[in-house]
Amino acid sequence: MYLGRLTRHPAVGIVAALTAVIAGCSGSGAGSEGSQHGASAACAAPGVTADQVRIGLVYTDSGTGSSSLASARAGIDARLGLINEQGGVNGRRIVYTWRDDESSDEGARRGATELVQKENVFGLISTSSSLASALDGLAKQQIPVTGLVQSGWGSYSNLFSFIYDVSPEITARYIQGHQGDRVAFLMSGSEDFTRQIIAKYQASFQGAGLSTNPDIISYTSGVDSPVRVAQLLESSGADSIVAFTDPRDLAEIMQAAQARNVPLVSVVSLTGYDHSVLRAYGPALANVAMAVNFRPFEAGGAPIEQYRAAMARFSPAVVDPEQQFAMYGYLYADLFIRGLQAAGDCPTREGFIDGLRKVADYDGGGLVEPVNLANIANQPLQCNAFVRVSPDGTAFQLDSQRVCANGTTG
Repeated sequence: MYLGRLTRHPAVGIVAALTAVIAGCSGSGAGSEGSQHGASAACAAPGVTADQVRIGLVYTDSGTGSSSLASARAGIDARLGLINEQGGVNGRRIVYTWRDDESSDEGARRGATELVQKENVFGLISTSSSLASALDGLAKQQIPVTGLVQSGWGSYSNLFSFIYDVSPEITARYIQGHQGDRVAFLMSGSEDFTRQIIAKYQASFQGAGLSTNPDIISYTSGVDSPVRVAQLLESSGADSIVAFTDPRDLAEIMQAAQARNVPLVSVVSLTGYDHSVLRAYGPALANVAMAVNFRPFEAGGAPIEQYRAAMARFSPAVVDPEQQFAMYGYLYADLFIRGLQAAGDCPTREGFIDGLRKVADYDGGGLVEPVNLANIANQPLQCNAFVRVSPDGTAFQLDSQRVCANGTTG
């Protein structure tokens, strides 16, 4: 997981973003129908025919972060497959053409431009963490976009996501609920953006009644000593950790802390909710909690079962559907579907943007906390779920299904 690129954006990162840094060459997906044109229709919006709506996907298919983000496309395929099986939106199937962002700002800008100008798509879904350079141009053309939040995303009326930022008080309340009192902050590398986010957390934690260590502990595997970090934790008097780290970095630190018997009552990681992390580092991360910004897979219920069924039916190549970015992709596609539904029988880009912005209770079919899309950019998420790595490191266990910034749970 490479935290450097991901931490440029507050929400995914913290959210999906501290999580993308972890983190297509052109082609077609879900499918190749994305480059076919249906029968002519009275509706004249780009990409809209009598029987389909053609959209674009900007996606990381190569370079840094491509392996981590690969499952996002599978989640998109699953949600679009499900709606198409049900007859599409107003009788129109949704198909897409994709472009690789090549893990670069220029690649993302070029891909978005090609999709809009050459492929004539109606709108875009983006799982790219490099789209920032294309946002002004997309806004000027009023191209609707759903997907991974970028820096400045909230300034544009045509851009949508189900989460922009998360209230730090949620994590503070979780730590207090586990009898934590003094918190140390860890980070991978030394990016200024990550430090700014941590400063925000420190201030919020202090406001909630927690003590925080003033110095942020930076660690990079292969460069820094995990023993040194364990010594710093021990001498600081911290009984809790909040980690803005790559899972490998945190695993090495936790092993060193356990070897020194550093007394910790709570360790929260803002990244790592993925079974591949368990396979690689599970035992070392035993009992580490992870914040989850959607209904955890371990919570089950009808929304999760529908997701699992859609993944099995429309993305069968994915052996393990319970991946964080697969769920993000599923939700980005669901949000686009909701926009098309809001746009009416003869959708236009303007109708999509205006209609979706008026949705006051978007919940992804029960997969996320209800949000008001009219003011979501200014309203951090107020409630989160938390899972915990099992004591033997082989599974995630549901710890708290709902912890809120105001101190309420359940």
